[in-house]
Amino acid sequence: MDRPTAPAPPPGCPAHNSGGAVPLHGPEFAADPQAYYAYLRHFGPTAPVELAPGVEATLVTDYATALHLLQDSASFRKDSRRWRDFNDGKIAPDSPVVPLLSYRPNCMFSDGAEHLRLRQAITDSMARIDSRQLSQSTERISDFLISQFSARGSADLVGGYARQLPLFVFNELFGCTADIGDRVFFGISGMFDGVNAEKAIAVLFEAVGELIALKRAKPGDDVTSWLMQHQSALSDEEMVHQLALLLGAGAEALVNLIGNTLHRLLTDDRYAYKGGLIEEALDDTLWENPPMTNYAAHYPVADMEFAGQKLSAGDLVLVSFAAANTGPALTAARQAGSNRAHLAWSAGPHACPSKDPARHIAVAAIENLLNQLPDVELSVPEDSLTWRPGAFSRGLTTLPARFTPVQPVRRPAAQTRTEAPSAPRAGTGRRGERGGMWSQFLNWLTK
Repeated sequence: MDRPTAPAPPPGCPAHNSGGAVPLHGPEFAADPQAYYAYLRHFGPTAPVELAPGVEATLVTDYATALHLLQDSASFRKDSRRWRDFNDGKIAPDSPVVPLLSYRPNCMFSDGAEHLRLRQAITDSMARIDSRQLSQSTERISDFLISQFSARGSADLVGGYARQLPLFVFNELFGCTADIGDRVFFGISGMFDGVNAEKAIAVLFEAVGELIALKRAKPGDDVTSWLMQHQSALSDEEMVHQLALLLGAGAEALVNLIGNTLHRLLTDDRYAYKGGLIEEALDDTLWENPPMTNYAAHYPVADMEFAGQKLSAGDLVLVSFAAANTGPALTAARQAGSNRAHLAWSAGPHACPSKDPARHIAVAAIENLLNQLPDVELSVPEDSLTWRPGAFSRGLTTLPARFTPVQPVRRPAAQTRTEAPSAPRAGTGRRGERGGMWSQFLNWLTK
């Protein structure tokens, strides 16, 4: 496709000597993505990027152009079976981006009437979540996680808190038993860490399949049961893929949202002198450092011109939520308008269906942490913090903090959506309280 001549890429960028697609992977991009976005804007509203070695795409960096794309379901489709480079064998099957871009029968990768049917089941089921109960559940889980490190006076607020809390909350929301919840925890954590991801995905799908069988036989007051009772009449296979999407994508976004907002609160003094600091810090994070940075894969249905550039049918086109939110044209508009007009939750027919519960969880988690550890502060220089590499999401590897040691808070156990800890599965080697993290939490609630 035709591209104008652009200035030199950021220092260290491998495109510096090639003049080709700009890589959005590796430590250089992770360390300073805004420098890359500033460079990409010189191409115009869209730019050529490399998501992983050998995987090229067109990235939309302009806010108005991104809105146009996200709302134009006639010209662009979400079904990744249209991805031409993958179909032509140009993308290695073991490429690290394939698990996040390859087709699955869920609402993210569907179009038209099928998308409406699957999405309606999700939105109607998520709308049944009681926000007050969700906040209380999040606080209980927050209490448990804080109790694991509060007496030490130090913690990694990513590994010991932000990375774990969403999985606990989801286990409760979706009605996981102890054994199923332990395996969901293992599966999603393995996907995040990239350690034996293939096995982790298999464990996750097996656990979700067992959860569905359990809820078919014994429905409960949980999202899984509400999904299967929906008038859309989802099959077991459809249930597996919708739940895996909600658990996986939801957890990844929430981990980064909580961690990135805590990072902002601990490194920017201006929030300490304003009321409503958590809500404001969270909104600023969604604008300037969103948890999902470059995603929303779309594919043109035909050869076309888009934003002044030629696209071919089946080209991979992504939206840079991070670049679109921070473009120069938005500065004045953001100051004059709504502080929540960002694209961090995407937009159009595929906008995030869980943004309200996600916001409740993040606010409750951060508020409870700061209430219990009021003098928490960063324990290392800010410039020593590192960010996880990757084109799609933005999150810290660790967030070391220190605080005055405190005794764990114990609150009366409220009724949860989950069942009591189940017996360990044969061959798992779990015994009593030496089970997985979800088993330990359920045991903690009954002490």
